Amino acid sequence: MEINSEPGQLETPTRKKRSDIELIQRYMETQESAYFDLLYDRYSTKVYAKCISLLKDETRAQDAVQDIFTKIFLNLSKFSERSKFSTWVYSITYNYCIDLIRRGKKHQKLFTDEVENPPDVVEDEIPDKELLEMEIDRLQAVLEELPPGDKAVLLMKYQQELQIREIAKVLDKTESAIKMKIKRAKERARKIYQTLYPHD
Repeated sequence: MEINSEPGQLETPTRKKRSDIELIQRYMETQESAYFDLLYDRYSTKVYAKCISLLKDETRAQDAVQDIFTKIFLNLSKFSERSKFSTWVYSITYNYCIDLIRRGKKHQKLFTDEVENPPDVVEDEIPDKELLEMEIDRLQAVLEELPPGDKAVLLMKYQQELQIREIAKVLDKTESAIKMKIKRAKERARKIYQTLYPHD
């Protein structure tokens, strides 16, 4: 998305940084693109990082960022403020990327409740520290082996630190379904870790 305005005129180091909501309100009132450009500057790098993480292709990720911000721009008037703007942005980002992946893997269901063919899941909840205490390079290796849907929910919970209710909104699922999804994703992550690093 081209940035033709000069947002520095609206937000300088000596002035109070505007909140996301303030920028949205000012844009809706004035229709000055500089306000939306500030939101773009604030979130484009994060959106690109999420796209790369899920799509694993720089060109596709760059194209996705443009499409995602176009969707955000066109739907900005529909933002209801019932959730944080960042959550809304992540929702559009994840759903857009998952739709791309679904189209590439038409027969793979990424966010089903998996009732028909449930994986083997241990009864005991895997403690969060098992993931959080993994070395960064090993954690990255484990995440790369996970199905995109599992990777997405773990990143939302542990990297973005979204609440269960926020993740449920992003994925349009019930909170109980998200809790089960996270539990199964953690179990898969543990099994992958044990396979990759069997002598630990």
